[in-house]
Amino acid sequence: MTVHLVKGLEMVKKMILTLGAMAERSLRTAIKAIESRDINEAKSVIQADIEIDQMEVEIEEECLKLLALHQPVAIDLRFIITVIKINSELERIADQAVNIAERMINIAKRERIQVSFDYSGMAEKTQVMLKNALDSLVNLDSDLARKVIFLDDEVDRMKRDVYDKVKEAIEAQPQHAGYLINLLLISRHLERIGDHATDIAQEVIYLIEGEILRHKDKTSHLSSPQQ
Repeated sequence: MTVHLVKGLEMVKKMILTLGAMAERSLRTAIKAIESRDINEAKSVIQADIEIDQMEVEIEEECLKLLALHQPVAIDLRFIITVIKINSELERIADQAVNIAERMINIAKRERIQVSFDYSGMAEKTQVMLKNALDSLVNLDSDLARKVIFLDDEVDRMKRDVYDKVKEAIEAQPQHAGYLINLLLISRHLERIGDHATDIAQEVIYLIEGEILRHKDKTSHLSSPQQ
């Protein structure tokens, strides 16, 4: 491996971890906006997305440059491919955070109504999933990556629970249907963030073990993560 390739790989790793931290911050701020109904918090998520989009493009360009100039093989090639895919997933997570922020701006302009659910548990799970997915990349920890994948079922269950409760609320308060649909969509955005964190975890496992897990039944093809 050439010195230039080593330096290039290190730079790309630092860039993807920086992007990961930015996506985490956007998610954290969007969730805070859900709790506080703070329009300024929500707007800051939307503004931050410009920088995230720019970083995503820069990372892809650096990865393509490494492929073109150094023609890496084996683990180095897998690392670059993994970074390209994780790069895209992180940008999508930031987009979902923007979607949450936009929903909150809409909701904050309306009178608050009482509902029988909140997002604290679901929001906490998605944050943990993203953090653990990124930590599994930093530490090359496939067991931690598998824990992320198994958490996805819990987030899916929470989203279904929100759907049922929103449906009941709309039947009871049809005059607030627009408000309630926005709440339902927030659960959808959180669930999608969980999906993207799962995709990141799958890419980490590919990097470490060389196994592609997409489209496989997790109960059949993944051993249970160690507790």
